[in-house]
Amino acid sequence: MLDSAGLPLPATVDALLIAVAASEPALAFLSAGLAVAGSTAGCMVLYFVARKGGELYWRRHVPQRRAQTFLDWFRRYGLATVFVPAFSPIPLPTKAFIIAAGVFGVGAVPFLLVILAARIPRYFGLAWLGAQFGESTVQVWLLQHAWHAAAAMALAAALVALALRRLRGSR
Repeated sequence: MLDSAGLPLPATVDALLIAVAASEPALAFLSAGLAVAGSTAGCMVLYFVARKGGELYWRRHVPQRRAQTFLDWFRRYGLATVFVPAFSPIPLPTKAFIIAAGVFGVGAVPFLLVILAARIPRYFGLAWLGAQFGESTVQVWLLQHAWHAAAAMALAAALVALALRRLRGSR
């Protein structure tokens, strides 16, 4: 929860989840569920903080050019800009996109659903890999299949973007 709420702990949850799943495979999916719950709660805390006072922070601390870039991304890609870093086990600037979602007034329910759509397969997938390959998960599977993982992330992001567009179009 702390990592997703703003305290930077890059890849710590992923590594801890793999370690628990590798050492105690029977606890892999329970650990994944707890990781999803904690991460989702942390993301929601950061999102609501950004909704309340993030705009002032945004104007003070984010250069105008960068703020415009984020706004343009949100206008073009919507919540897919949150999904991709939330889904990727490769450390990406997730917190910046969560803050942007709050500042730009993204609805709480769509935001929550995108976080869940990203975190559930990410954490349950890592737990499954940890239980299957043990301590060598990173070396054996993740490094050998980096291109496959990247392609899966791209496909998932495209599907989420398409679903969000369809939802937006049906209103």
